[in-house]
Amino acid sequence: MLKNEHILVTGCAGFIGSHLCQSLLEQGAAVVGVDSFDPFYGRARKEHNLAMIAQSDAHGRFVFHDMDICNQEVLAEMMNKAGVTGTVHLAAKAGVRPSIADPSGYAMSNVLGTQSVLSASSQAGCKRAVCASSSSVYGNNTKVPFAETDAVNRPISPYAATKVSCELIAHAHHHLTQLPIAMLRFFTVFGPRQRPDLAMSLFLSKVGAGESINKFGDGTTSRDYTFVDDIVDGIVRSYERIDGHGYRIWNLGGDHPTTLNELIATVGEVVGREPTVHEMGVQPGDVERTWADLSRSRDELGYSPSTSVRDGLEQQWAWMCAHREVVDS
Repeated sequence: MLKNEHILVTGCAGFIGSHLCQSLLEQGAAVVGVDSFDPFYGRARKEHNLAMIAQSDAHGRFVFHDMDICNQEVLAEMMNKAGVTGTVHLAAKAGVRPSIADPSGYAMSNVLGTQSVLSASSQAGCKRAVCASSSSVYGNNTKVPFAETDAVNRPISPYAATKVSCELIAHAHHHLTQLPIAMLRFFTVFGPRQRPDLAMSLFLSKVGAGESINKFGDGTTSRDYTFVDDIVDGIVRSYERIDGHGYRIWNLGGDHPTTLNELIATVGEVVGREPTVHEMGVQPGDVERTWADLSRSRDELGYSPSTSVRDGLEQQWAWMCAHREVVDS
């Protein structure tokens, strides 16, 4: 199916975006990548990610544009010229804690950016769109696991609020244009090339260097960690199937919550060094737990995550050791 597709991937130079571009190219799609190199973390990492995409582009089907997605008219013009047939929108300002310091910036990039991409997609005649949402929309939901039908009207961080807003914008856009749109709630994605600010990257890097790590809270908070290859598989499946649903929200998680204490212990085992832990207070905006109910994703997408936290951490650590020049940049 993908061999006749020309797919726009926003945020293509990021962690998930670069893995997705490689997968799409390997499945025969042509890919138009967009990224603005937001300075949230070092440009060298994104340049490395683009190099990895280039290695997968054996037939010259990847084109990159350094572009601000909020410039709707320029984006739509480019998409028209490129013959884009569908969109996967991953670009966003990421991170719960940084959003507390810059809520206006997050609203601009995430909310306006999503509307711009969806409007440009319709202008360009795209036949489907997939957009990244987040498990953070569930807030401190007391019911577990989290299902797509649960209420998401109590986000506890600006980042989460922007993702709820994006889901509402997408619903309105579908209602008005009939563009099929999938909203994917990602649950804490990890693996090779993960963003350096995330816990797994930080823990692996610091424990490996013999440095202490900060543990926020008593360690009983838990996350449903999801390996990047499983996320990419879910994205592709949703892209192929959204036509039959119109507007649909799907959870993409690992379906196996891990406590912070368990994560720290596993990091120590993978690295081969006992972690030195610095006890910290609870961070504002952090949720107590995440856990994806995958009933809908399994039934409608055939989604089935297959990589455990331990196996994924081993792959992430191996990548970090093999690419010190990127990790240390």
